[in-house]
Amino acid sequence: MAAVRRGQEPLNLEMPNASANDLPPISALFLIYFDIKAGYTIGWKRSLPGIELEGVVEYKSLPSGLHTVKEDLIYFVHDDHAGLSAFINAPAAEESRNARMIAVGVMVRLSYGRLGRSWKHAENLKAMANELIVDTAKTKALEEYWGEHKARGPPALAETDSLLDSPSSTKFQAIRTTPLKAKGHGRNRSASDGTALLPSGHHLSPHHPAWSLPHLLEAFGPLIFPIHRAALLRKRILITAHAPVEETCNFVYDLSVLSNIPLAVTDLLASTAPPQRLRPLFSIGVHDIPLLEEDLRASRAAAAIPGSEQSDLRDEPGNGWIACTTDSILAMKSALYDVLITMPPPYSEDAHEKIWPKVESPQGVEMKATQRDLRRYKALRWSLSRHISTPSSPSTTRRRSSSGSFSESETIRASSSSLSLPRDDPMLDLPDTDDIIEPISWAALAYSGFMWWASAGEQVLHSEEESESDSALLSGLALSPSTPITPRPRSQSTVSVGIKGKTGLAGDMKANQEMAIIAYFHRLTTQILATLSDIVDATDSDDEREDEHEALHRVQDDGPADETGPAVYVSSSDVARMGLDQWSSTDHAFIEDVAKDYFGRRARVEGRNVDVCGIRIC
Repeated sequence: MAAVRRGQEPLNLEMPNASANDLPPISALFLIYFDIKAGYTIGWKRSLPGIELEGVVEYKSLPSGLHTVKEDLIYFVHDDHAGLSAFINAPAAEESRNARMIAVGVMVRLSYGRLGRSWKHAENLKAMANELIVDTAKTKALEEYWGEHKARGPPALAETDSLLDSPSSTKFQAIRTTPLKAKGHGRNRSASDGTALLPSGHHLSPHHPAWSLPHLLEAFGPLIFPIHRAALLRKRILITAHAPVEETCNFVYDLSVLSNIPLAVTDLLASTAPPQRLRPLFSIGVHDIPLLEEDLRASRAAAAIPGSEQSDLRDEPGNGWIACTTDSILAMKSALYDVLITMPPPYSEDAHEKIWPKVESPQGVEMKATQRDLRRYKALRWSLSRHISTPSSPSTTRRRSSSGSFSESETIRASSSSLSLPRDDPMLDLPDTDDIIEPISWAALAYSGFMWWASAGEQVLHSEEESESDSALLSGLALSPSTPITPRPRSQSTVSVGIKGKTGLAGDMKANQEMAIIAYFHRLTTQILATLSDIVDATDSDDEREDEHEALHRVQDDGPADETGPAVYVSSSDVARMGLDQWSSTDHAFIEDVAKDYFGRRARVEGRNVDVCGIRIC
């Protein structure tokens, strides 16, 4: 029932070699061209009754800055429909300002998924745009396409992209350091989304946004983890970038999928928990400011009534969103977002040193990854790279900095593996990360030095436990042994790197790598929520066994209890079990927010301390 309440969709697989009947029916088809006097103009349109295109699609389909690129694919959302337009920019005579720009687009119902599976129309839209760029008056192909693919009747609810939302799974058990007492209702805490693998004979469509997942990891580096945590808290996340926007739209899709709440843990959460997924808005512009203002009002209204249950509507305003834009003016509207991600310009791909995206709050406070995030990211890169059999070109590698070296535990695991690690693999060459990683705290530095002096063996044991925890998140995932993850210019489209036309074994193997990344983050989410659920259950069980006087005495010691129960105590070892940083105050604040949002409880998080002979020194 919890899955139904959160809008969890049934599983669906996309069959290879899809026929025309496999394309999602469209609610609108349109042609937009640039007029030197009137600007962007709808030159041809067809739509179902009740769908307004004028004053909508010409702005959503053609964001700012497209005149600088030759072609692009733009994803957007309007009301209960998803849109996709294929943009073409061709040379023209001087009277046309030396350029002819058009876009051919469709709108499909959102009931077919985050993007209504609109990417299945991408190749056909690009083909029609290439024909119409020569003569926009020859609209016969548009008439035929509309007649063949227009929607007839209600959509089939099973035809969604929910395989990525909560994929078919194997069981996953997070490493538990101490046994916890189970509550009488006997929740199942061992399940996770597990292995998100496509069965044999199935693969993602050529233009599926999930193909960009490996490049998402390469583009954000360790910053992917604080962004993932912000998405779990259902923050309003705005990504500012330059044209082309296809890849940034793909990143919006990917981050929305990675931050899903797996089906296996939805029954552990409070009825007031945030929705199962983060609402993706894809490409937005200045004309969407009223939409964002409406969402802000809804968010404030929801905050004014704490403890209210979420609506059955998956994309109800006020529950957070993620979007991308090329309009820099939106970044100046700091009240409309919670997290601002500024992507580096396209020419930074040729820079001598890696230029990372900038992640900051509306107040301009930069958000950084923790030291634990850096170690986890290295472990993830190693796990994804150890199956690579074909070394990539040395020209794609970057200069390794001191912060990009592997830890001792990773070196031991690598040397003990039966698989060889190519030295020139870019996934093993992590660029300088000093600017995006929190510095080591004095307490962590003192503890590290003290442990090395007092007991090097205990320090190694802690490192091994951490490595085992990271390895468990990727255990059992079938990764491709022949598809290296290599950097590529942002100007290249997803299809241009050889994904188009991958069918059969090669396509399945490539898709498994993308699905493994999704499963990794779903397992990480499960690990955090299941651990907190155990703590909440243990707190409630202890409370039930105490008499009224002891319960009141404990409340006086720990502070006032929430309406739904007493405050929960999260030890430093619990923080480690969640895969978070015991020394980071930002991770402690994140745990407090998760406990409040997903369990309706106040959390007290213990920081790691350094004690010598029972005396705390820091």
